Amino acid sequence: MSGIFDKTTEGLASSLNFRLLRHNITSANVANAETPGYKAKKVDFEEALARALDLDGTSSLNTLDKNHFVVGQGGLSKIQADVYDNPDVNVSNDGNTVDLEKEMASLAENTILYKAALQLINKKLGKLKYAVTEGNR
Repeated sequence: MSGIFDKTTEGLASSLNFRLLRHNITSANVANAETPGYKAKKVDFEEALARALDLDGTSSLNTLDKNHFVVGQGGLSKIQADVYDNPDVNVSNDGNTVDLEKEMASLAENTILYKAALQLINKKLGKLKYAVTEGNR
């Protein structure tokens, strides 16, 4: 994003992108709930997003190696979500690891959090629009 947006707006935008990825992965899990041998996938990004936003106050840290965790400024553009086979599942007789109830609950939770982040971005953009138009004068 450009320089007119603050770290919070950039973080919310990154969160939206990762929530979309989580939605796609979870939807694929639901779609393959009856596919023999399908291994359910899981997406984690919250910890990396928190580090990039520097929520724990480690902004004085810098990374020197590309393999180090990203911290502080500029981290939002470099973070990536971890997509892996879900280890917290039971294997059915046909080798499928999708727990349909958990996947549907995850999908509902993700949808709520996506909508919340979208509303926050809309409010921030509304304030910016209000400031630019000088309160609609």
